Amino acid sequence: QVQLVESGGGLVQAGGSLRLSCTASVNIFSVNLVGWYRQAPGKQRDMVAHITNGGRANYADSVKGRFTISRDNAKNTVYLQMDALNAEDTAVYYCRVVTGWGDYWGPGTQVTVSS
Repeated sequence: QVQLVESGGGLVQAGGSLRLSCTASVNIFSVNLVGWYRQAPGKQRDMVAHITNGGRANYADSVKGRFTISRDNAKNTVYLQMDALNAEDTAVYYCRVVTGWGDYWGPGTQVTVSS
């Protein structure tokens, strides 16, 4: 069982920045995928950004140029730096780790952007 602990959410004004962190109970260097997803009220959960086991980062079109995903393998932590936030970024953000034996999600952290 993989445990994921997220932090960094909160309330921010439009145009501001936040950094989310997700610390895993496994070595994230060896996982198949680590990433961030989000779900706004009444909408489906969508991919925001992820890093595959080859080290390639992928982003949703809506966040390209504003969000940056990174990881610290020594700390088993993945980050999501979010800049130029707008009201459409308001959602619960979830960390996800996919290993060879399972697909794991964090409990989520709320991000609210006020306009």
